[in-house]
Amino acid sequence: MILPIIAYGDPVLRKVGVEIDKEYANLTQLIEDMRETMVNAKGIGLAAPQIGKAIRLFIVDTSPFEKDEELNENERTFLASFKRVFINAKILKEEGDEWAFNEGCLSIPDINEDVFREEKITIEYLDENFEKHTEVLEGLAARVVQHEYDHIEGILFTDKISSLKKRLIKKRLENISKGKINPSYRMKFPLLKRK
Repeated sequence: MILPIIAYGDPVLRKVGVEIDKEYANLTQLIEDMRETMVNAKGIGLAAPQIGKAIRLFIVDTSPFEKDEELNENERTFLASFKRVFINAKILKEEGDEWAFNEGCLSIPDINEDVFREEKITIEYLDENFEKHTEVLEGLAARVVQHEYDHIEGILFTDKISSLKKRLIKKRLENISKGKINPSYRMKFPLLKRK
């Protein structure tokens, strides 16, 4: 089932997610609904807070980068198959040079800004079968995971841009929270005036 994506301004996007266990109600269906929702919105990642659940769960599917001609063949091949479910994730280490990449977010449609992140991470997480993994990721895979991980920590990519850029997009962010936009996918707006 395609779920509405929670728009910027909703308090759930600022909550630190709580850990879940195997007994979490309808977890398999929730993950499937999140996948369907992410694909429908043409996203490459989706975190549970973005569908209104303040839990430590996010999914990633970087296969759309497979066609990006600016990437080398090895990176395109890796990204084509990088599809993961992250439960109770913890980034153990971030390292390497910070590099800028133009990021966007399904909860903040039509706004993209350069965000600096370290190029390599070590992350520990449980998959959908609650098997534990520790993985080292680099480049775009690391960046996508860092972005989604921020969501379960109550952080948005707009928190990582300069105060000048924040001032420049302030009105656009307000319009998103009020529903004064036309995204191509279902959204739930926190400040939409009900008639």
